[in-house]
Amino acid sequence: MQQTSQHSTAQNMLKKAWLVTALLMVFQMINFADKAVLGLVAESAMAELGMTSTEFGFIGSSFFFLFAISGVIVGFVAGKIQTKWIILVMGVSWAILQFPMLFGGGAMALLITRVILGAAEGPASSISLQHVQGWFEPTARGFPSSMVAAGTTIGPIIAAPVLAYIIAHPQMGWRWAFGFLGIVGLLWTVVWFFVCKEGPYSHIGDMAEQKPVQKQDILSAETHSIAAVVDQLQPVAYFKIFSSKMFIVAVLTGIGCFWPLGFLTTWSPKYIATIAPLSPQMIGTLSTLPWILGAVALMFAGYISRLLMKKGCTVHQALGMNFGMIILVSGISFLLLPHSQASMAILMITIAAGAAMTFPLATMTVGYSVCSKQRAAVMATLVSLSSIGGIVSPLMVGHLMDRAGYIQPHKGEVLTEQMAANLIHGMNQSFTYIGIYLVIVAILAILFLNPDKTAKRLNFP
Repeated sequence: MQQTSQHSTAQNMLKKAWLVTALLMVFQMINFADKAVLGLVAESAMAELGMTSTEFGFIGSSFFFLFAISGVIVGFVAGKIQTKWIILVMGVSWAILQFPMLFGGGAMALLITRVILGAAEGPASSISLQHVQGWFEPTARGFPSSMVAAGTTIGPIIAAPVLAYIIAHPQMGWRWAFGFLGIVGLLWTVVWFFVCKEGPYSHIGDMAEQKPVQKQDILSAETHSIAAVVDQLQPVAYFKIFSSKMFIVAVLTGIGCFWPLGFLTTWSPKYIATIAPLSPQMIGTLSTLPWILGAVALMFAGYISRLLMKKGCTVHQALGMNFGMIILVSGISFLLLPHSQASMAILMITIAAGAAMTFPLATMTVGYSVCSKQRAAVMATLVSLSSIGGIVSPLMVGHLMDRAGYIQPHKGEVLTEQMAANLIHGMNQSFTYIGIYLVIVAILAILFLNPDKTAKRLNFP
């Protein structure tokens, strides 16, 4: 009877774990839909608000101004309090910040709300991963973590066609795209408030009090996965973590991965519209292709990592090398992009940007090198430092477009052939630069994204 009761409890806990995973997946969908909306309204907003490419690129970059700072601060706070409350506050904030643009805000309102929204969304990735990992034992965390992370790519897939329809609708327009996201965000927070709690493997709970890992256990990480003892690791000095070779390589790779994200959420629809004259609805649909590929690649890689770790592979083999090879594909695709035309260019941007969206694999990998109480802070710091790429990207592309001679047509004017050529030339320059960078950091990731050895060095130098 007792065994039956325990089995029933375990089954209920597993169902709850997957419900939490699904909710956090939707949470991340909303998160990245909030980012993607700016690129979808670019043409309409620039024309109505009278902005140049550099000015609009600045607003695109502004999302990341406080992104890093808030991510780090909240990451450290998360080591002491329940992450379910942090997630609730983030959800409410995201929703409220959409409404100023619905109610007639201008360029300054757009700038301010994007800055604050960036601060509110900075901790989202690390806190979501920290929370979901509290519901699964270490060797099974790869797949649910990748599902939550995939929400960041699925969000724009679902949102882009819907938002494109709203923007093109004569009775709504681009401002209602923001309003729609605000309403959806408020509905999600209500569900989260009534459903969620901390998981059994949470950093605040019984599992966090296990006996410290022994030296002989962690030394075996050279041949066996650190996943077997990761929840028994003890806190170490943050300086040692942040100065480790693995963490530095993860940051450099993350900067490269955030660059395509900044491009997709600010300039991608405009790029597609220039190389292929299509309807706004079709442009919105094509803009989702990198996100679709990113979601598939992320979940597939997470699933493969789970199978590999179940078979005894190290985290380095299952996640670190896996991630590095995907980023190598991204870099090569970016290098090919300037030499592609029309449909082939859309295919290349899909592969290049989609592969770069697997960055959460690096965040998960780094998380295996530290104890549960430090995991949120370390992952948040990694994501925050990586967001430099998101700051640079929109402004860099806008600057290269302006330097190439591109001038944004006024409302009612048609884009000339010369201006289209100037726009593409500026963007192609940026693709070459990021392609070279990604190839270099991908090789470094394959070699050095190794939490099995890093955990040993941190705990027993």
